[in-house]
Amino acid sequence: MNEILRRHSFSITFLIVLIGFFFLSGNDDDDIQQLSGFTMGTSYQFQLVDMPSDLTPEEISADVNELLMQLDTGIFSTFASSSELSRFNQHSANVPFIASTSLIEVLELAQEISIETRGAFDITVGPLVNLWGFGPVIWPVDADVPADAAIEAALNRVGFRHLQIDAARSLLVKTADITIDLSGIAKGYAVDRIAVYFDSLGVQNYFLEIGGELKMKGVKPGNESWVPAIEAPLDTAPQIYEIIYSRGETIAVAGSGDYRNYFEQDGMRYSHEIDPRTGRPVTHNLAAAYVIDQSAARADALATAYMILGVEEASEIAERNRQAAYFIYRDTNAEFGDSLSGDFRKYLSTVP
Repeated sequence: MNEILRRHSFSITFLIVLIGFFFLSGNDDDDIQQLSGFTMGTSYQFQLVDMPSDLTPEEISADVNELLMQLDTGIFSTFASSSELSRFNQHSANVPFIASTSLIEVLELAQEISIETRGAFDITVGPLVNLWGFGPVIWPVDADVPADAAIEAALNRVGFRHLQIDAARSLLVKTADITIDLSGIAKGYAVDRIAVYFDSLGVQNYFLEIGGELKMKGVKPGNESWVPAIEAPLDTAPQIYEIIYSRGETIAVAGSGDYRNYFEQDGMRYSHEIDPRTGRPVTHNLAAAYVIDQSAARADALATAYMILGVEEASEIAERNRQAAYFIYRDTNAEFGDSLSGDFRKYLSTVP
């Protein structure tokens, strides 16, 4: 019998140094006010330096929770059977489905990223993820690697081009029996929507995080940069690998990696990063990818796509598109090396 050596649940985390995710109490106007809770199967933490004067913290918290619930169980959840996405997944092929603006926006961006990354990002990859045992159903510990025939059968149910979007009429049509999962982009989109909410209230300085997807604006108290730290791609206790400085800009940061969700069988390591084009886990040496963008949703999706592409191809796309990207890879000595695009380099310095 084949032996599976280890399996981990995966999460990308960011360590916030100096201030951290703490509520600073007191009457000083420089104190950071914090909102925290749970959404989309993960946690959120929002830090505000300047609170709006015309709303109470309780009113803001209620607004935030209502918006997140609408996006989660109302639209993007694949666990809530009544969500808009669940209803679309259950909808018949070749029959138009009337969709909300939010779902249309996310699906259009997902299609854009899919084309930009040559199919590496694909929101229909779910059947392959499930087949390899990385989906919501727990794989038996003595299960074998999927047979080629099973992989080919799953590939027949995968393909972002099977989704047609008519944004002008708010219509979606799937031309094959596909299932959509937006876990690689929805949290980033939720961060963007929360940012729009706080922008509308006139908040000039904030740090927003949902499940490791970040967006920051302005500065911390003392006119200092927000300082997220990239985690070393190790399946042990979190360690800081590199520090990013926001430099007072409004930026989003997202990351993806293969180091906390994999299994080993017969001496082979199988990553949860499944290439939707081949149906198999990636075999390159990229351990983690981080992206800085104006949009958290775009950064979220690109980080996932870059993990599929590997260092060379991802670097080529990032440089061509002037995308700020940072890559950590395993070298031949089983140690880590890193590579970054030219547009990322400035965020490693405090100098504007």
